[in-house]
Amino acid sequence: MTKTVQMSIKMEADLHQQFMIVAANLHTPAAQVVRQLMRRFIIDNETPNATTIAAMQATDNGEGKRFKSANDLFEDLGI
Repeated sequence: MTKTVQMSIKMEADLHQQFMIVAANLHTPAAQVVRQLMRRFIIDNETPNATTIAAMQATDNGEGKRFKSANDLFEDLGI
C-alpha cells in the first residue's frame, strides 16, 4: 500500500529514545513499528458488526456448537 500521509506526534524525549533503541535492536524501522501498533489498535477496538454480535449473543445463550479442539472444529467443517 502506498504511504501518502505523514503524522507528527509529541511525546516525552525519554519515551522516544527508548522506542528508537528497541526498534533499532529489532532491526525494524520505527515507522513500521508504529504502523503495526496502529493496525493492532484498530483490530482491538473495532466494533463488531451485527452478524458477529448475533453470533456472540447466540453463544452466550448456549446456542451453537462447541468443540474440544481446533481439530474437532476443522473436522466438523470438513477441512
